[in-house]
Amino acid sequence: MTESDFILSEYNLSNTSKGSVTWKTPSNIALVKYWGKQEPQIPENTSISFTLDACFTLTTLEFSKKENNSNDFNFGIYFEGKKKDDFKPKINKFFERIQQYVPFLKDFEFVIKSRNSFPHSSGIASSASGMSALALCIMSLERSLGKVEMSDDYFNKKASFLARLGSGSACRSIEGELIVWGNHKEIDGSSNLYGVKFPYKIHENFRNYHDTILLVDEGVKQVSSTIGHQLMHNHPFAKQRFNQANDNISMISKVLQSGNLKEFIAIVESEALSLHAMMMTSNPYFILMKPNTLKIINKIWEFRINTKSNICFTLDAGANVHVLFPESEKERVNNFIINELIQYCQENHYICDRIGHGAKRLSNI
Repeated sequence: MTESDFILSEYNLSNTSKGSVTWKTPSNIALVKYWGKQEPQIPENTSISFTLDACFTLTTLEFSKKENNSNDFNFGIYFEGKKKDDFKPKINKFFERIQQYVPFLKDFEFVIKSRNSFPHSSGIASSASGMSALALCIMSLERSLGKVEMSDDYFNKKASFLARLGSGSACRSIEGELIVWGNHKEIDGSSNLYGVKFPYKIHENFRNYHDTILLVDEGVKQVSSTIGHQLMHNHPFAKQRFNQANDNISMISKVLQSGNLKEFIAIVESEALSLHAMMMTSNPYFILMKPNTLKIINKIWEFRINTKSNICFTLDAGANVHVLFPESEKERVNNFIINELIQYCQENHYICDRIGHGAKRLSNI
């Protein structure tokens, strides 16, 4: 599909004048990372992610048809029950980017009410779950205004397409369990425009995979992901990094089908460290890891050597550590986390999560 396939050409405003819709949308954790993009939100390399379950954003979009025509976006936004005018520029930019595809945005007044099940801006992908939830709410409104019936496949693709224009990784939070974003010659149906479900049979070793997130630092990151992506434009190692990531997609695709956990660990941990190496070698350079991040990583390595466990870690753009492990090791790894790792978390905070199945609509228009 191309961008023009997502332009809404006909809709009927008399179908819906007032109402609300609520979506619960998960975050995701990339196994092969995307870091660096072109406009408009096109990834420099392909990425693949586990869709999460317990880490989610709950968003309600209230809407009412404007009484008089105006050429502005009219919306208010509330986060965790508090009015958040400082979020408005980002939402306004998102609306500007998607307006040609959903031209009814200026016909309505909106109230956006959102909350997270996890700390905002701490390195868990809050923009991914937040923007995908809002995109799904907008798509529910489009479906109610449409003159022709919309298939679920088109609904999901366009929701992912719109979410991408708000936050790149948001396009991977519409469906589950494994989502690929970015065109790759070895992944059937892959696209730079939206995320797609991993198209091949996943080995049983990766069913019900766990992700326990150790909250090393619950504060706001000192460097945003948006700025980090921009620093890849003149990065001395950018080209090599993009090639490395695309090669890792080829390798992890085979691993996810074969079930080779040792190779999975090697790819995933290398990807996490490569991501942070790009940050540390940017100009200006920056470090998002904290001392306790490194202590946790070393503890995981020590435990894996001593027990022959298939535990591993990955990192997002922050200090928090995602501890990944198969269902078969749940009890042993959970005991290790409680006894050895949570002491390095801020106020012993951590989140037990696992692979999820994608977004859920909680109320319809």
